[in-house]
Amino acid sequence: MSHATHHPELHATAEQGILNAPAGVLRGADSWHIFHQYQPTIQAAPRWAHQVSPAAPYDWVICDDVLAPVGTETQLRAGSVAHDGNTADLFFTSVTEDGCSIHVATIENIAETLAEISDDALHLDEHVVRCGEVLADRDGFTDFRSPCVFPKDNGWLMLAVTGKTEHPTLVISESTDRRNWNVLGPLTFQGTTNLENEQRLVAPRIIQLRDELHPDSEELFDILIVTLERDGIDHSGYLVGRLDGTVFTVRTPFQRLDFGHDFTRPRNTNTLDHATYGRAALFGLMNGIGRYDDPTTHHSLKTEDWANCLSVPRLTTLEGGLLFQTPAFGLPAAVEQTNWARMWTGLFDASEGAVTVTLYNPDESIAAVVRHSGDRLQFDRSMNPHHLGSPIAEAELIAADTDALTILVDGSTVEIFADGGVATMASRVYFDTYCAHLEVETTGDATVLQCYEVTGSEL
Repeated sequence: MSHATHHPELHATAEQGILNAPAGVLRGADSWHIFHQYQPTIQAAPRWAHQVSPAAPYDWVICDDVLAPVGTETQLRAGSVAHDGNTADLFFTSVTEDGCSIHVATIENIAETLAEISDDALHLDEHVVRCGEVLADRDGFTDFRSPCVFPKDNGWLMLAVTGKTEHPTLVISESTDRRNWNVLGPLTFQGTTNLENEQRLVAPRIIQLRDELHPDSEELFDILIVTLERDGIDHSGYLVGRLDGTVFTVRTPFQRLDFGHDFTRPRNTNTLDHATYGRAALFGLMNGIGRYDDPTTHHSLKTEDWANCLSVPRLTTLEGGLLFQTPAFGLPAAVEQTNWARMWTGLFDASEGAVTVTLYNPDESIAAVVRHSGDRLQFDRSMNPHHLGSPIAEAELIAADTDALTILVDGSTVEIFADGGVATMASRVYFDTYCAHLEVETTGDATVLQCYEVTGSEL
């Protein structure tokens, strides 16, 4: 790349067209596989794409597509990926004029999908074999969609969305072979959830983690990740507890997973090797309004023929009942290999003041501002002509001995990780070609203890 564009270099996105949502992620010993829903053009029906990154998850190569609508299908929507050894099952939402149902396709050997990649952008990978419908209208539930399939107690569970869009119901099913499913019933809660008045919970996911504050304990906690559709804005978050049958007993009520302008519908990463339950990796769609989005309004689609991207993967741990998120390994080295990306990391004491990091365009105009004031994190892009009137993103922080920030700028993305990952913010920011430089200022008695910056080769 000889000149800067809005297209990120480290984040997974469509080379052209619209990336709609992440579907599932697999991580092996030497590669990461992302499957995502996308449209090659604004008029095209949504299908599933496949990208892979060797070693560190920042160098994405576009592979052959894995799924496209057939027969009476009008589109394919998001789902999840389950695995057994090298075999991967792709669970996806099949949409026809009659409604939604859940289907499955299989890949016998995931490595074979990388052997030969076609020059045809719409070519379907021949290693992907459709196995048919596995869950449709039954037991009083309709329009099964958005499946999350995960191992549990020597079997498999599926958490899916059913019912009308305005009042969806989350339903649990079980299986021993991932083909024949028994519907157990709607997901219910025991304890305080902070979701009592919410009507629209979508994009459910469940991961299992041990609490790192109790390293000797064998207890596994279930982390329920959901997205709230509230007044046209998506709010993704999580609850910590224990799932028994269809009852989720709450330990930690709903907490926001990200406080930025553009993070929704996160997906977990499954591993091809033995799961350790010490940490998980999450990807989110960097789009704050989900299903209400109009891709034609995106500046990147108008100028460069693409829209939307995924966040960088967040290595996620459970500590004292709360999730902490940090960038996946290898990020500084990956930034150095780019042309235009930039990363700043600082340790400081802001208990009696604030640290402000200002991001500048090449013409010295301000594109966005990050402010850490000890107990609060703020991100402001409202002065940017592309984001005029955008509200200031805010997150409350937990009192810490040392305050910290990591800021990643990559194309038209900004991701912020505060105080070891207790709060994160992902936002789209359109710079005037690129982020030319940043300035760090302190106010009050705030003190920067140490910091470093890494940039791409063109900066």
